[in-house]
Amino acid sequence: MTDTNFHGARSWPLPDEREHSGWSNRYFIDMEFTDFSRCELIGLAIVGENGYEFYGERADFDWELRSDFARATALPQLGRFETRAMPLVLLREALREWIGGAPELSGPVLCYDYETDLNLCRFLLGGPLPNGGRAENIASR
Repeated sequence: MTDTNFHGARSWPLPDEREHSGWSNRYFIDMEFTDFSRCELIGLAIVGENGYEFYGERADFDWELRSDFARATALPQLGRFETRAMPLVLLREALREWIGGAPELSGPVLCYDYETDLNLCRFLLGGPLPNGGRAENIASR
């Protein structure tokens, strides 16, 4: 199964660049995926500036879809944390539970530097960020 549901996903509003979101509420995401044409989530990491972290791998992605980059860079890193590899359904539940337990200050800000990372996160969550969260593209910083 290829994760194509995020293609053309609804674009949720991004904050005004001049708006200061405060400290200790930013979470930085990095997603690993199979390739650009048949994009399927492999794994993700989220690290908060407050020290709150999440890591998960998909145990059920299609290995045939992997790109040369994924094959050389991402796949050799998989399996180091056995309890963090799970089917997509369980990964979705784990991420939702983690986000639900994240410390709330002035609303979480999910920082990304690549649009596909944000789209895959939204796909995994099944929609926008919960708890009034918002996303911020930090690629130019």
